[in-house]
Amino acid sequence: MTQTIAPRVRTLVLLLLAAACALLAAAGPASAHAALTGSDPQQGAVVDKAPAQVSLTFSESVSMDDDSLRILDPKGKRVDEGRPSGTGGTTYTVKLHAGLPDGTYTVTYQVVSADSHPVAGAYTFSIGAPSETSVSVYSTDAGGGAVGWLYGLGRYVSYAGFTVLVGGAAFVLVCWPRGSGVRPVQRLVVSGWLALTAATLLLLLLRGSYTSSGKFGDVFDLSLLGEVLQTKPGAALVSRLLLLAAAALFVAVLFGAYEKREDEEKRDLTFGLAVGGTVVAAGLAATWAMSEHASVGLQAGIAMPVDVVHLLAVAAWLGGLTSLLVALYRAPAETPVSALAVRRFSRVAFGSVVALVVTGTYQSWRQLGSWTAFTDTRYGQLLLVKIALVAVLVGIAYLSRRWTARLAEAAPAVVRQREGTTEEQGVGAAVGSKTGKAEKTGTPEKAGTPKKAGTPKKAEASGAAKATSTGAGSGESADTGSGKAAAAVTGSGDSRRAAQLARQRAAVDAARRKRQRDADPQRFGLRRSVLAEAGVAVVLLAVTTVLTQTEPGRTEEEAKAANPSSAAATSPASGAVTLDMPFDTGGQNGKGVVRVELDPARVGANDLHLYVERPNGDAFDIPEVKVAFTQKAKDIGPLPVVPDHITTGHWSASGVQIPIAGDWEVAVTVRTSGIDQVTVSKNAQIG
Repeated sequence: MTQTIAPRVRTLVLLLLAAACALLAAAGPASAHAALTGSDPQQGAVVDKAPAQVSLTFSESVSMDDDSLRILDPKGKRVDEGRPSGTGGTTYTVKLHAGLPDGTYTVTYQVVSADSHPVAGAYTFSIGAPSETSVSVYSTDAGGGAVGWLYGLGRYVSYAGFTVLVGGAAFVLVCWPRGSGVRPVQRLVVSGWLALTAATLLLLLLRGSYTSSGKFGDVFDLSLLGEVLQTKPGAALVSRLLLLAAAALFVAVLFGAYEKREDEEKRDLTFGLAVGGTVVAAGLAATWAMSEHASVGLQAGIAMPVDVVHLLAVAAWLGGLTSLLVALYRAPAETPVSALAVRRFSRVAFGSVVALVVTGTYQSWRQLGSWTAFTDTRYGQLLLVKIALVAVLVGIAYLSRRWTARLAEAAPAVVRQREGTTEEQGVGAAVGSKTGKAEKTGTPEKAGTPKKAGTPKKAEASGAAKATSTGAGSGESADTGSGKAAAAVTGSGDSRRAAQLARQRAAVDAARRKRQRDADPQRFGLRRSVLAEAGVAVVLLAVTTVLTQTEPGRTEEEAKAANPSSAAATSPASGAVTLDMPFDTGGQNGKGVVRVELDPARVGANDLHLYVERPNGDAFDIPEVKVAFTQKAKDIGPLPVVPDHITTGHWSASGVQIPIAGDWEVAVTVRTSGIDQVTVSKNAQIG
């Protein structure tokens, strides 16, 4: 039975890791956690005269440098002056040059939100009337690219390392003290410490490039590293490294002095380790709470302690679960995980789930703010996935509790059965172990069959000595010495054979106990259910990591409500719009069809293609064609566009600016001769 488990375990683990990697890959660059909630001038606005300054309002405070906020004219030249200044906590202003000409201007921003994530975006406004513009926005890729992917991976590894380190140590200390001497469990906890330490160092190195240039070559820029150390996220990462040094001391004591103590002595040391370990674990959790979502926004003073409790509960549950899985599959037969340890962990897991429900409910309310945010925002949708995974995990945990109860009921019966077998048969593991113990202590009465077989030989040797004592004098001593030497050699050979036999018996006994342990249906069922729990936990941890990189639903909805045009501008492309308009100028060759194609037909820059055809479908040229866009509801326009002639019957214009979404009238003026012209129009929904 156990031989068929290993391939299944490997396959399941590989599938779960693939699912986790897919979730991380789908996460992409970190989403903006500080959203642009307002601007002056507003996005897409057409103002009569040039403003003296541009103001941006975010949903939370952000950090800026000289290049964080840039205003570009239609040719891409900067027209802002001076460093951006904060005027109201979340509002930032930059002054403009005086006497700016008419045209479309582009506002670009690249800042770092208070919860440590880079935020970038752009929008346009126009002075006098919109114009064509060709602007190169930020050429950097803050929060994205290879650096962004590595940073996201580092975050996942750090969460996983924290969970395994804290949860594994708690499992040993609270549930299974004997596990402190089990090598697989030791390796698991130490691996968690190494993973968290390595990931923290990686995040510290990547931080500067992650929030600025996005270039891998800037990872080792010491000036950027110095700037990172002065920020709140940088201080949190350094604090985490210092706490990991204390965690290393804790792990050394747990698997060193604590493991070597007797059971009575362990009780005195357990309290000190529990207090010290709790302080270190809470400090590590606080490095996340003080630098990310919980540290900004609504009720930050309450949210940070709640976040610490939430992270500790996750570690106690999922990290302990991982340790239990390792103990069930890898613990040696001499020290199998006991039913008592499993029952203790079951109680710890139940308390952790209660804490997760309470803290998770508060966090959900704080980050979402409304029921509609569950379905209308990406954060809410991911949170629904997380809730579903937790529900599945709790269901599997219920099955594990049932197997634990059966294991506890079966344990006394197994003990009685083993005792009865020893008494009736007088052989087996118990006899073998007693024999080995007797041989080690050297007690003559318990020496076993080989020693008894040596007794007649001893008598015969002494009889022979007596018989020869009447013989030649000096030869007696020589013969007696030879006999003693032979007896010594024989005794040495017997002790080596006895030691080898004892080792063989111990190995056979250990193999027998392992077969009995693995053949136990209750233990086998528990192993399967715990493996399934651990598998779901891997995916749950990946979803949680993606959540920490996603804009909260409350912030996203506030941004949409405050600036609907901004929401429309960032919405996916609606696809090209095609309008066919017949025309008749009244002159010779004055009839035909003009086709207008606008791609992608959304707010911002668009490509315009215009085709003129005869009634039979043949393309032909005309002296002039012009296009104008008007939105009467907002009293915008007409916004003129003069396309360039490309080939017979084909005109084109790029970078056509549509300032806001809505119902636009597209008017085309067609001139077929010096005096014959007509204007035809159709309405189209753009944006």
